[in-house]
Amino acid sequence: MSLKLTILGFNSAVPTAFTHPTSQLLNIAERYFLIDCGEGTQVQLRKAKAKFNRINHVFISHLHGDHVFGLIGLISTLQLLGRDMPFHIHGPKGIEEFIMTQLRLTESTCSFKIIFNELSSKKSVIVFEDDMVEVISIPLNHRVYTNGYLFREKKKARKLNIDAIAEFPEIEICDYQNLKNGKDYTLESGEIIQNNYLTFDEQKSLSYAFCSDTRYKPDIIPLIKEVDLLYHESTFLHELKELAMYTGHTTAKEAGIIAREANVKKLVIGHFSNRYHDYSVLLDEAKQEFPNTILPEILGTIKIKVNP
Repeated sequence: MSLKLTILGFNSAVPTAFTHPTSQLLNIAERYFLIDCGEGTQVQLRKAKAKFNRINHVFISHLHGDHVFGLIGLISTLQLLGRDMPFHIHGPKGIEEFIMTQLRLTESTCSFKIIFNELSSKKSVIVFEDDMVEVISIPLNHRVYTNGYLFREKKKARKLNIDAIAEFPEIEICDYQNLKNGKDYTLESGEIIQNNYLTFDEQKSLSYAFCSDTRYKPDIIPLIKEVDLLYHESTFLHELKELAMYTGHTTAKEAGIIAREANVKKLVIGHFSNRYHDYSVLLDEAKQEFPNTILPEILGTIKIKVNP
């Protein structure tokens, strides 16, 4: 099992000939989630050879253009491709008006239903869940209402030790689910067979935290504790700390501190100011606080695998 994050874009506000605004495609438990949708996202999805019909949920962090201006174009393309499955958009209050106004003014129709999940809570809430995955909001501190998102697999079932189970003919197939859920088994004689004898440990559940535009906000640390992969914006070097605070952003040093204090496994930084042409200076600053920091690569995929 693995978690795969494809970077579609990672620069800050102004697109350039070689960089693209924030957007990511996450594959977790074979669910494909689009995270933010800056200008040109659908072109980047094409380049990444992503299958549009597998993307059913989009998570928007906030309503600044470099995180959302690509969404109406993607919706238009899905319509032209004949999509008929519902399309879920999770984002700040106002995202429905933002999209529906554009559809109305362009006299566009949709062959599929758009389901909006508007967020306004300043506390962490469950945004989406199914039997395999849950997505939780991470309240951030930007110039407008903003959330990051924590994506994590739910706890997995324990694995059956068939050889051990075979020692006890009383145990039937109908008992297997209870064993997978961690329950002990009581024989007719009253003897209790411990679950850890009849099963193996469950496979590790993977997690990814996306922290979009925000001022330095250490109170998110408990929410993202020990995630396998953290993306955290790092717009400026720490020498511009006051500018970062004024504009609602984080420095590379501060992102490294967040990663270190949260004891995450790996940090990827992004959302760099266009004043930086050499991103290695931002990487070096973050690595001073958290050595396992990497730079994003356009259309590069970061894979986190479960150790066998």
